[in-house]
Amino acid sequence: MKLSDFKFDVPKKLVALYPTENRDESRLMVVHRKTGEFEHRTFKDILEYFDEGDVFVMNDTKVFPARLYGNKEKTGAEIEVFLLRELNPELRLWDVLVDPARKIRVGNKLYFGDSDLVAEVIDNTTSRGRTIRFLFDGTQEEFYKAIDTLGETPLLKEIIDRKVEPEDRERYQTVFAKNVGAVAAPTAGLHFTPHLLKRLELKGIEVTPITLHVGLGTFRQVDVEDLTKHKMDSENYDIPEKTVELVNEALDSKKRVVAVGTTVLKTVESSVTASNHLKASSGWTDKFIIPPYEFKIANALITNFHLPESTLLMTAAAFGGYDLIMKAYKEAIKEKYRFFSYGDAMLIL
Repeated sequence: MKLSDFKFDVPKKLVALYPTENRDESRLMVVHRKTGEFEHRTFKDILEYFDEGDVFVMNDTKVFPARLYGNKEKTGAEIEVFLLRELNPELRLWDVLVDPARKIRVGNKLYFGDSDLVAEVIDNTTSRGRTIRFLFDGTQEEFYKAIDTLGETPLLKEIIDRKVEPEDRERYQTVFAKNVGAVAAPTAGLHFTPHLLKRLELKGIEVTPITLHVGLGTFRQVDVEDLTKHKMDSENYDIPEKTVELVNEALDSKKRVVAVGTTVLKTVESSVTASNHLKASSGWTDKFIIPPYEFKIANALITNFHLPESTLLMTAAAFGGYDLIMKAYKEAIKEKYRFFSYGDAMLIL
């Protein structure tokens, strides 16, 4: 498929700047692959589509406040430092993006607020990318606490065009977030509440985790027309044995296995046995799923409404079928569904 196959216009007013007041009261479009039918519901109605023995697989990654603002030594110029991934905890080496990049060279030092946190630039990686080493005289726990205190919730400023607010720290995090490491939220999970999770449990529906630490590469612009030439950035994942047992039991019993988000979909499809079952594993995945694709594990998908030409949209289209999903997106724009991280949800059955 080509990049231009995923081009369409989303009215700017449909990009959600804020989440709904209650997480589970976002709108929900239900897409039926067999009939091509669309239903317009509320997210908490999702319970009606599943039964005892079905399994929801969630991404329990936790977003950390990855955007820091520092000042360059001597000039005092303000520099934004976006933490991408920790390379070496002992040496406190990180891959980061800096802005404005033209002002930052190897050897420069950055000072963060009134804290003892200082960083030294030790390498260039890409046009905006740098490797930095934090200089900090405390324990590892104190270091992470300093990052947590100084950092800002990493909303994508290019898309959510407003200042980050204190409420974002809680709302840009799923209620089941546990393992710190993501620089962007697994947004399909943002619609769940503790009450809704309890209702799933009471109905006999299993909820089980995987971890995929979402990186900015998920949102990186695709700049090749031939999608087979696009290379995804690698992201770290873990699939525990308990999840494997529940998923494989559901598959063998012909039950629903629901991927809560394209991050879950990508993770489970990265670890498939020869008999088309899930296997426990951990490591890095750069899997890029585009139509056509035969899915082995999940047979239902919850996902948000994504932006044109995004890899997230391409993966959703692979799952739901290109023609049907593009038709669903036209319907979503007509019905004024809200797009992107804080927007509404789609359930593909």
